[in-house]
Amino acid sequence: MNIIKRIALALVIIGAINWGLIGLFRFDLVAAIFGGQAAGLSRLIYTLVGLSGLVSLAIFADLMGDVRLDDGRTTDTRNLGYGTEFGEDTDFSRLDERSSKDDRE
Repeated sequence: MNIIKRIALALVIIGAINWGLIGLFRFDLVAAIFGGQAAGLSRLIYTLVGLSGLVSLAIFADLMGDVRLDDGRTTDTRNLGYGTEFGEDTDFSRLDERSSKDDRE
């Protein structure tokens, strides 16, 4: 995992803890540490947490494409390239024509 993703994950965790504290105790830890919600440093932290959430969406999308197999290996389920399933059907009308010719002779 590269450094940007690690920092984003850490900030998302900090944001989640802060929202948990707000929801449970009406206590904004970021505002308490950095001088209130309107303080420049608090706003910077809130902005970084929000941007980290967007980066985490990309991490989530990457993880959703990988599937763990029963033997522990992972495989990518994106861009499987199935091609077409219907292009190779047998033309039974020609078989019927041949069989009717054989019957006539």
